[in-house]
Amino acid sequence: MEIPVYTLDSFTNLPFKGNPAAICPLLKNTKFFLNGLTMRWRSRFRLRWFTPTTEVDLCGHATLASAAVLFQHIKNVNPTLVFETKSGDLSVTQKEEGYIMDFPLNPPTRDPNDFKDTIKAAVGNLPVQEVLFCYNTKKLLIRLADSCDISALTDLKVDTVALENTERSGRFCAVIITMKGSPDCQPRYDFYSRDFSPWFGVPEDPVTGSNHTILGSYWSEKLGKKKMLAYQCSSRGGELELELRDDGRINIAGQAITILQGTIKL
Repeated sequence: MEIPVYTLDSFTNLPFKGNPAAICPLLKNTKFFLNGLTMRWRSRFRLRWFTPTTEVDLCGHATLASAAVLFQHIKNVNPTLVFETKSGDLSVTQKEEGYIMDFPLNPPTRDPNDFKDTIKAAVGNLPVQEVLFCYNTKKLLIRLADSCDISALTDLKVDTVALENTERSGRFCAVIITMKGSPDCQPRYDFYSRDFSPWFGVPEDPVTGSNHTILGSYWSEKLGKKKMLAYQCSSRGGELELELRDDGRINIAGQAITILQGTIKL
């Protein structure tokens, strides 16, 4: 049995930046979509996502990469594709050189639980402005104080083993660290973030589309904006265009570049 495989970097137009995803039409061992043989003409596909250790409910970069494979390599003729997922129907539309994903919005809220050990393991002695929790996604959001320079986030070294050991009850699966963008920096990003998900077998995720269903909601309220440009400042880094919609959902736009194409033989 031979299965085509494509490796793409999502949320970037440069090779070896963004977040890598390996996609196999029909079957894949990490992120895959399943449907019939007429993928060029179909507009609906089933899609599931897996980290190295578990299946997840929502994944942005793999959704983007899956759509890119269908549009670029399978030559799907539809302007919009719909993926049936654990998070409901997710549509992806071509936009110039990139793609727009229609995702649910996941607003975070203040939580009375004490996360001080996790916060300490995540940011050390850096000043924290606000801590929130998203119940829908089980992710902890830590906002650094506005007095912090961007280097505080980019240079942050997190011991993800120690971080994972601070929480064993299953209350959450990831820590997002974010900070407000600087008007003096170019390009002028509205906010920055990093993601640490050792509970899901991912010490640091390079660019996390699903996090921006939380971050988009949070920063839209804080900045008074519906359209934002975000940058996830991992070592690979990636850029996301966000737009909050009136129907309570969020558009997440980005690019994807193919870096490898081959065949898996079983």
